[in-house]
Amino acid sequence: MRTPIIAGNWKMHKTIGEATEMVRKLEELVADSSVEVVICAPFTSLSSLSALGLNKVKLGAQNMFFADQGAYTGEISAAMLLDAGCEYVILGHSERREIFKEDDELINKKVLKALEAGLKPILCVGETLKQRKAGETEKVVVEQTTKGLAGVSPEQISQVVIAYEPIWAIGTGETSDGNDANQVIAAIRQAAAELFNPELAGQVRIQYGGSVKPGNVKEFMDQPEIDGALVGGASLNAEDFVGIINY
Repeated sequence: MRTPIIAGNWKMHKTIGEATEMVRKLEELVADSSVEVVICAPFTSLSSLSALGLNKVKLGAQNMFFADQGAYTGEISAAMLLDAGCEYVILGHSERREIFKEDDELINKKVLKALEAGLKPILCVGETLKQRKAGETEKVVVEQTTKGLAGVSPEQISQVVIAYEPIWAIGTGETSDGNDANQVIAAIRQAAAELFNPELAGQVRIQYGGSVKPGNVKEFMDQPEIDGALVGGASLNAEDFVGIINY
């Protein structure tokens, strides 16, 4: 049985004070939830959030670099994230791919480094609207999954979370429907089964992301292949995020 995982990606939002206030509130509101709750806050807030001594809410970062240290201005290492209290790290988000031109090879290096260091990567995959209209959705996400997981060992794969985020649905108010998302995620799981085996692929938690809200989350969570959600805008408000967690 895969434990559902709901992760909030705050992107470039919230000061340290704002982050601390919300996570304190969230920790109380979800104390009895059976869902694994993760907040992926900006780098600046992670240490302060970790210092709260959280029990239920786990911390994640939104990116990292694959080197241990060095002349990489503006980058953050896996060791720095662990030191700041992180358990998870989002890698390959569409905004990193689209805006910052990260490719599958770079993302794979980050995935391997995260696992080596003891962080759990949330590997993001997803198609553009053009690719979707061309009928290339499954081809695109399977390729991203296969390249992103290259070199991951059978012993490591259960530590990976995959997030299917159709790019055309992120922050647009548009969403895939539950059946469609489930079909794509089934294709992602099949790709993992071919890389490893069906039993190991069955241990991998795969999230849906893309304008997830309290009003539509149950449609996705009721699907057999969907194990959680990677939530953007709706994770910035405690009540909205709790509404998603308590689907």
